[in-house]
Amino acid sequence: MDIYDKINELYDKRRKVEMGGGDEKIQKQRDKGKLTARERIAYLLDEGSFVELNPFIEHRVTDFGMDGKEVPGEGVVTGYGTVEGRPIYLFAQDFTVYGGALGEMHGKKIAAVMDLAAKNGTPFIGLNDSGGARIQEGVASLDGYGHVFYRNSIYSGVIPQISVIMGPCAGGAVYSPAITDFVIMVEETSQMFITGPKVIETVTGEKITPEGLGGASVHNSKSGNAHLKAETEEQALDQVKQLISYLPQNSQLKTPKLESKEQSDFREELTELIPFDPIRPYDVRTVINEVVDEDSFFEVHRDFARNIVVGFARIKGETIGLVCNQPKNMAGGLDIDSSDKAARFIRLCDSFNVPIVTFEDVTGFFPGIKQEHGGIIRHGAKILYAYSEATVPKITVITRKAYGGAYVALNSKSIGADLVFAWPNAEIAVMGPEGAANIIFANDIKNSDTPEETRKEKIDDYREKFANPYVAAGLGMVDDVIDPRETRIKLAQSLKMLENKTEQRPKKKHGNIPL
Repeated sequence: MDIYDKINELYDKRRKVEMGGGDEKIQKQRDKGKLTARERIAYLLDEGSFVELNPFIEHRVTDFGMDGKEVPGEGVVTGYGTVEGRPIYLFAQDFTVYGGALGEMHGKKIAAVMDLAAKNGTPFIGLNDSGGARIQEGVASLDGYGHVFYRNSIYSGVIPQISVIMGPCAGGAVYSPAITDFVIMVEETSQMFITGPKVIETVTGEKITPEGLGGASVHNSKSGNAHLKAETEEQALDQVKQLISYLPQNSQLKTPKLESKEQSDFREELTELIPFDPIRPYDVRTVINEVVDEDSFFEVHRDFARNIVVGFARIKGETIGLVCNQPKNMAGGLDIDSSDKAARFIRLCDSFNVPIVTFEDVTGFFPGIKQEHGGIIRHGAKILYAYSEATVPKITVITRKAYGGAYVALNSKSIGADLVFAWPNAEIAVMGPEGAANIIFANDIKNSDTPEETRKEKIDDYREKFANPYVAAGLGMVDDVIDPRETRIKLAQSLKMLENKTEQRPKKKHGNIPL
């Protein structure tokens, strides 16, 4: 035997690992409409850029018939490569190998590549497709999960972490994606749940399908556990590429700047997009698309808490994070779910140096017994906390209404906004003119010979004296009242002026956000 025999042996072993569970199981994977782990990696990464790590790791279990059984690659492929030239690290669980079940060495293999991602300051992508813990390994498999969860937590806010659910993700396995910055699911083929349908039926008698319990639509619209959904695996991986394009490599770097098309920044259409009548609904996305660079708006959490819109966009090629009331739903009022959605996105932007632009048109926090008993106080406080804590550039544009505590919560000057602009028709007040007039002038209205006329007069009087942007501007709470058509111009100027902003916070271990 010579060196060439040893080299041939190496390639034989590598081919065996690359075949995963073998042709039959690979075909079963494809019959379900799913790619293999390696096909997913090849689609996501730039051609020829993938470098595999630890392909020959093996389990060390001897019980329950595992002695001598081969588990190629330990059921997970790990390594690094580039996406549009930018380095990333990743893992892809291989369902063809023992259902992608996570054991001790499977967990350590993922943990090792996560450590490399953190040391090198690069995004980390997890492609999840696993039947859960490898039962034959007992508590050692749970320890494997623990190593992954720990790193998800300590590297949170250090490097971007994106999870793509591309098959089952059940039991303790769901907590790793839940800690990451983004969760993307594939319709019909991916599910997340703590306890599966059979267990639920046994314990509670309730019958439900896996898709109905924890499918992509459920987690995107009801639970809010997922941020994006895709019809195909390829579309899900394309969404990963889009997300990465808006984010820096790590928390110490700024977001990448792209070339933007030369276009007029004066937008005549903005005067028509928002109805002058303060109670008429409209879709805030039309305003967003008129202000940001063409085709740059990338919305996340679209189907969850639709009364607020969040996502990334660009102005003059610079990444921004948008937090916008949506008058089309619930009059744009804030409730429990929208508070959680906004606060999480604000903190994400602050973690990765993404300036935050807020479009405000809010009636207040949504009233109701269900909201109060559900903890709207605690959940609403998350928005206040997130904006106050954030040190990135923070700009607010009040387009129409800004009432009560919601005005304060949505990046007002008092909680740290760098700049606040208002359109000339903006109403900034403790409450809407109708409600305020009914309280302040209750006796005048009651004793009037023509109460409805008196009510209208008092409402108009209150609106003129208090519910306008000039009172707030006179108190320094609004930096400028602007022509709506110049909104993009003002935002571009402001972002340029704030690009080197630094702001220190009191030294502490960490704050205690009301969770």
